[in-house]
Amino acid sequence: MKKQKTANNLNVLFTCIGRRVSLLNSFRRAAKRLRIKASFFGTDTTELSAALQLCDKGFLVKPVTHAAYIGQLLSIVKNNRVQLLVPTVDLDLKLLAQNNSRFAALGCRVLVSSPDVLDICRDKRLTYRFLVKNGFDTPVTMSIRAALSERKLDWPCFLKPWDGYAGRGNAVVQNRKDLSFYAKKIPNPICQEYIRGDEFTCDVYVDFAMKVRCVVPRKRIEIRAGEVSKGQIVKDRHIMSRAKKLVETLGAGPGLITLQLFRNTRGKLKFIEINPRFGGGAPLSIRAGADFPKWILQEMLGKKTNIRFDGFEDSLVMLRYDGEVWLENPKTPNF
Repeated sequence: MKKQKTANNLNVLFTCIGRRVSLLNSFRRAAKRLRIKASFFGTDTTELSAALQLCDKGFLVKPVTHAAYIGQLLSIVKNNRVQLLVPTVDLDLKLLAQNNSRFAALGCRVLVSSPDVLDICRDKRLTYRFLVKNGFDTPVTMSIRAALSERKLDWPCFLKPWDGYAGRGNAVVQNRKDLSFYAKKIPNPICQEYIRGDEFTCDVYVDFAMKVRCVVPRKRIEIRAGEVSKGQIVKDRHIMSRAKKLVETLGAGPGLITLQLFRNTRGKLKFIEINPRFGGGAPLSIRAGADFPKWILQEMLGKKTNIRFDGFEDSLVMLRYDGEVWLENPKTPNF
């Protein structure tokens, strides 16, 4: 990778930026506090993207499944001297990881884990095997065929696609009839033990040296379309310690790694998912004092980061709501 410039001037690109207005603004505020001259770019497949319209420059690109997608990103990076690329969804993570060296050759750092790590995170069957193998408690997970052949199951059970994201295709089934019905409706389904208790998301920051520096647990009070709409910071030391150990064992990073887990009614932790990217609820952790954008920008500039593992405010609550972006004179993205 080309040596990063140390001048206070950065160009940052967010892919699949969609509705990540809060994340974009968090990076803007961090740059302002650091007195960095920074430009923030974004990509999407449509100009009717709220965050794209708020970028300094927006680019329309092909869907991530299109053969031209990576070539378009590389062209954007080269022509705009992008030094940092930040993924915001699961869709292009594997492609970015597979082409990481091509971005590095252009002097661009991509906040993405290795392809092997992404495989474990993306395939929930592999996630289950990784967690079990390494001693992390997790709900019992099995194929639909195995579930249907079980003579005695504890109802209800939880069905979801093994390659799903954003809560799509999830269902709670109460009996074998429901199990058979939804197994035909949900693509690539797996069957999981249903866990009762409090659900948490952990934002785990991994620095550029691949060291876990901070873990912020967030209690998920209310969920909408797979993302937290109401959440609260809970400075639970046991959760923080186990989340740190999990990410270290996995070798994920650099950047933000988002873990999901339950604390059941007996206080036992059950990890369920690993998302190696910024989660939708990350603004809560940032507001509480875990300033991930600031730390990332500091590292990009080769500056020392003053990070305390538990240096964030406890009990802060976030209540999310919809906002508006008005397009009376819409900005026409490139491409």
